[in-house]
Amino acid sequence: MSLLPLRILSIDVLRAITMLLMIFVNDVAGVSHIPEWIKHTEANVDGMGFSDLIFPAFLFIVGLSLPFALANRKKKGDNVWQLIGYIALRSLALILMGFFHVNLENYNQTLALLPYPVYTLLVTVAFFLIWLDYAGDISRTKKYSFIALGVVLLAAMALLYKGGSAEDPQGLKPHWWGILGIIGWAYLVSALVFLLCRSSLLALMVAFTLFAGINVSSHLGLLKLHIPVVGDASSITLMLAGALLATLYTKTTGAGKSADFWFLTAFYGLLAFCFGMFIRPYAGGISKIYATPAWVFVCLGISILVFECLIFLVDVKGKKDWFKWIKPAGTSTLTCYLIPYLLYALMGIVHFHYPHFLNTGVGGILRSVFISFLVIGIVAFLEKKKLRLKV
Repeated sequence: MSLLPLRILSIDVLRAITMLLMIFVNDVAGVSHIPEWIKHTEANVDGMGFSDLIFPAFLFIVGLSLPFALANRKKKGDNVWQLIGYIALRSLALILMGFFHVNLENYNQTLALLPYPVYTLLVTVAFFLIWLDYAGDISRTKKYSFIALGVVLLAAMALLYKGGSAEDPQGLKPHWWGILGIIGWAYLVSALVFLLCRSSLLALMVAFTLFAGINVSSHLGLLKLHIPVVGDASSITLMLAGALLATLYTKTTGAGKSADFWFLTAFYGLLAFCFGMFIRPYAGGISKIYATPAWVFVCLGISILVFECLIFLVDVKGKKDWFKWIKPAGTSTLTCYLIPYLLYALMGIVHFHYPHFLNTGVGGILRSVFISFLVIGIVAFLEKKKLRLKV
């Protein structure tokens, strides 16, 4: 198995597949009369649906990419402090976007100046203006003018925000951090831990075990202390697992021990899955909402095994072209995540409503499949125009 210097191609493929599925499950959540196994499982039910697997898989993928991203920065000449600054800014961007997204859930357009779709559209446009990956041939004056416009627009949206009820109006505040915010906080901790470990497999294993232990002991009732930022460490555990596996890949293939990688990856995947099933009766069952250890480790095990299969298919057998039709979801992932916000906002502004048969059953599922590929098609078009977000 050949070692790729910066990125394993199958990481992009796994990211693209996961992003496609994330768009699908987010859209299909609004469809009624669909099989229970597709949906998110309720908090107090011991179990998980297909939708509950997507977010932890994405956290795992962020972890897989982490060592290669930092190695790339080092190749460009970044020192430790510059790397820390890069990590902090990247995390801050995700946390800020997640913060606004969470508050959209509590937006009260009766109290607010702007209708919900218009507010959502303007917030998303601000994100694009601030975090667009501006082309190298654009002048610095124009680039920073657009960024400044985005900052002003986002600040205006913060001031215009109205949430809560007429009896209890609220401004922007952290209810929870949202998908992007959770990724941002987990990335901040995981990336700093990775830097501290200096690519040492042993140190990374110790760090992973520590955070996994926090997750398990929290849900077993052994750890009563709430650790700021870390919480129950579920997201950090998943992300560090990805970083650990990517480092294992680099170390084993670099030493010409590919067989060790195949064996250890399969072993860790099966071990994680089996541990999740073992701990299930003792630590709150399987619950995405409560981020129980069983959910963390079952999803981790599945993610590891799927990734190993993709390495074989894409990096060994060279079948990357099988997935080229969803490639933009793997290369412009943040753009892909935000486009539905623009799409749904525009639908709301023009008062577009799906006919009933597209809101229920098979028709609704097909609608969600169509929306998923439509979003990727839009992102592919934007990529050709060199329009993509980068944090």
